[in-house]
Amino acid sequence: MHNKLMLLLGAGILLTACASENGEDQTPDEIPAPTCNTADVTYALTVAPLLQKNCTSCHNANFASGGVNLSTYATVRTVALNGRLVGSVNHEPGYSPMPKGGAKLAECDITQLRKWVTDGAANN
Repeated sequence: MHNKLMLLLGAGILLTACASENGEDQTPDEIPAPTCNTADVTYALTVAPLLQKNCTSCHNANFASGGVNLSTYATVRTVALNGRLVGSVNHEPGYSPMPKGGAKLAECDITQLRKWVTDGAANN
């Protein structure tokens, strides 16, 4: 009986240690925020999927809301380089906030778009 009790106590201590190491007992203020990767921002792997998910249902070749088509690289590049893309998704004064009637994009998404534009809006 004494050996079983010691085994259970030992297991409890190990489980507590594991929970502490994997962050289960941390409060939300102590858990580090996920980082935003801006090192590998490309049109094909970052920008196009982001626009497909959030923008092209309204801004495409068949239905270019506001005269903006975001379904091809050439049309995205034009809107990116004239400042309209980042200005709109960042809800900056003087630009129509996008997505229209929806929540602002995540800060990481906006940061990645801005990085791509700042780097020249390459077709990469």
